Amino acid sequence: MKKSLFLMGLFALFISCKGNVSQTDKPQPVNLILDTDLGPDYDDVGAMALMHALADSGQVNILATLSSNHDERVVPCIEVLNTYFNRPDIPVGAPKSEPGASLTTWHKTKWTDELPANYPHHTAKTSDAPDALKVYRKILSEQPDTSVVICTIGFFSNLRDLLQSGADEYSDLSGKELVAKKVKRLVSMAGLFPEGKVYCDVPASKVVADEWPTEIVFSGFEIGNVILTGKKLVQMNVENSPVKDAYALCFTEGDPEGRMSWDHTAVLVAIKGYEPYFDVERGTFHVVDDEGTNNWVANPNGRDLRLIEKMPPTEVASLIENYMMHQPSIK
Repeated sequence: MKKSLFLMGLFALFISCKGNVSQTDKPQPVNLILDTDLGPDYDDVGAMALMHALADSGQVNILATLSSNHDERVVPCIEVLNTYFNRPDIPVGAPKSEPGASLTTWHKTKWTDELPANYPHHTAKTSDAPDALKVYRKILSEQPDTSVVICTIGFFSNLRDLLQSGADEYSDLSGKELVAKKVKRLVSMAGLFPEGKVYCDVPASKVVADEWPTEIVFSGFEIGNVILTGKKLVQMNVENSPVKDAYALCFTEGDPEGRMSWDHTAVLVAIKGYEPYFDVERGTFHVVDDEGTNNWVANPNGRDLRLIEKMPPTEVASLIENYMMHQPSIK
């Protein structure tokens, strides 16, 4: 009898310990701020759909979705997507510094007009949104140390403003000190590797490249350029989807095999990490002139990482597109 009781106690202890381990080992969601220029191209739409799909599976906590683009349609489109995925209250913001950059879609189909005209959103135009700098400083000040991942799939304007900001009502720290304390890493779709160019607000790009105090992971143009997505998305038997609408409207101009997934790769890596999708090389990213020329200096002790193709692009495309096709969870 004593032996039976002893074995039962051991079994109960094992179950208890096992339960505690599983709770401890459960991956915590990534605390993410997305900074996007949504509009010049429509890959931002797919990238945001991917982000919301991963949020619905508990892998990411979306702290804010900010515009780095002054174009008046950007924040309304961001809110259309947040609302569609049942997250209408995610904080938004827009750049207030000048000159910055203002780019509308370069596609003939003005999908950035179509989405706000057909789907609900709060903000009438980008300039009505709160100051992105203030949103950054408020949110970062509220988060645990080294807990925030920032993903930029647009211009570096807001990040430059953040670095150069001073103490305010949210924090006594300078912007650079606040980033160093609160940000785990920055993930950026920018540049072409090993040499290329960054476009739009080059001065801001240079400031961030020179002064950012945490690791930066770069998904260069060459990474997303060979990952084509959207073909299955536009064939979905789904109506009243702003994600499908944006792709379907632009696909009428071309892209029969899919659109390049530049921004998607940055968001994927920001949330899920680069393994097993990509290899990386450590080094340092430089913006070397006023034209935006970038180069890469490999260095095992460098601050930065750049993605290198590993998984076949067709496999990465299939993974990304499955996330893009995710439908909003019922809440």
